[in-house]
Amino acid sequence: MKNKIIIAFIGLMGLFVFNACDDYLDVNFDPSNPQVAEGFAILPPMLSQMARGISFDSRFAGQYTQNWALVSANNAWDLHGYVPASDAGGEIWRSHYWSIGKNVDIIIEQATAKQQWDYVGVAKAIRAWSWQMVTDVHGEVIFKQAWEPNRYVFDFDSQQDVYAEVVRLSNEALADLNRTDGNVSTANLGRGDLTYKGDRTKWIKFVYAVLAHNAHRLTNKSTYDPNKVIEYCDKSLASNADNFNVPHAGTNSLDGNFYGPTRNNLGSFRPTTYILNLLNGTVFNGVVDPRMPLMITASADGTFRGVVAGKGDPTTSNTDPKRIPNMWGANPSAAITTITGKYFFTDKADHPLITYSEMQFIKAEAAFIKGDKALAYDAYKKGVIAHMDLAKVTAANRDAYMASAAVPQTADALKLSDIMLQKYIACWVIGAVETWADMRRYNYSTDVYTGFTPPTTLYIDNSGKLAQRFRPRFNSEYVWNRESLNTIGGNDANYHTKPVWFTEK
Repeated sequence: MKNKIIIAFIGLMGLFVFNACDDYLDVNFDPSNPQVAEGFAILPPMLSQMARGISFDSRFAGQYTQNWALVSANNAWDLHGYVPASDAGGEIWRSHYWSIGKNVDIIIEQATAKQQWDYVGVAKAIRAWSWQMVTDVHGEVIFKQAWEPNRYVFDFDSQQDVYAEVVRLSNEALADLNRTDGNVSTANLGRGDLTYKGDRTKWIKFVYAVLAHNAHRLTNKSTYDPNKVIEYCDKSLASNADNFNVPHAGTNSLDGNFYGPTRNNLGSFRPTTYILNLLNGTVFNGVVDPRMPLMITASADGTFRGVVAGKGDPTTSNTDPKRIPNMWGANPSAAITTITGKYFFTDKADHPLITYSEMQFIKAEAAFIKGDKALAYDAYKKGVIAHMDLAKVTAANRDAYMASAAVPQTADALKLSDIMLQKYIACWVIGAVETWADMRRYNYSTDVYTGFTPPTTLYIDNSGKLAQRFRPRFNSEYVWNRESLNTIGGNDANYHTKPVWFTEK
């Protein structure tokens, strides 16, 4: 990143830095209407940017994991490639360094002066989460020199350093969020906290979820500690009521859900045959999942269909009864203004960034690796049930599925693939970044991800390898910071196939 990027940040977020101006510029200062935004004013757009970064980049991570694919054939992302000279795949980067960026420091500075330790803790929790997200999708990132003024070249740091920073920040966040002295106030925190309404106990659970992700990524390392992961999971989200949901008013394209029809970001996407086969009984012993009609939509002839990644929808006429509906459950020819949407693909839907079901599947996998199948089985079942409840499956249909051949009926019968495939369903689209981390940990194993078939033709620069990382954001790094990119191989055409640290042994 170069100063030109930082200048852009100041230009957009100038409201938050007017206090740096000299006094003679403050000719309109009014103590009743301060021009320096406080934590309650800064926090809501930060929450929005958390969802924005994940949503934008989930489009592409979701193509790598075959959550969905393009309706047209040979899309670069479907083929595990990328689009050169484009910011596609760089939104988490942008959100971390710019949109969230220095706002974290502003909250910490102002809240510390006012002894608002809850705001300090929340700001640190968000930065810890953001560091985790940006390094998980990009690998090496700018860490030690991030936000350092008067620099024109920024060095890249190891993912291991960033992982350590996530732990450090998380522990500081926990200490701050557990404080009850000073001016800690549920009501005051709730002014800006649109997610947890000022409930510090839920923010504490959020931090433990971040720590669980951080520790669990390391399953391929000799230092992996399943007991620590299980501990973190137990201290994290306790039910769907603890899900980290970013809300949307859904009144227009500015305040609507990224995945909703009004914003029209998903018009070219279709569910894949892979998610379809996980739901229609192909993979799970012929048992049709009751979530299938709630998550995806049948063609006009009543048959559920999916797209093969890289092949597109072979039916091109919108009047053909075999035409695959879009993600909103409508015929591709339908006017956006007439579409309601479904599942999390509606204008007013919350965007869950972390869910209870996801945490239970992490616990189940950790327990399975540890060799505690009884604990793994218990967490696995809780994860399936939690997602079915989140998807609004009726209790009768949920219970019938849990008693069916799709679900192992004893702990001894539980397989790793059972855990990871159910987690795949629960994280479908809304947790695409998490799924991509999982699939890379297992090197896209078809033993773990039953029925997963990589594209028959990969992107031209891949040399036969599947994607392992996003390239750094083009308009900051490839325009302004190319010299530093050379030190990590970032200018290589196949850099996106280079494994990230957390997946290596």
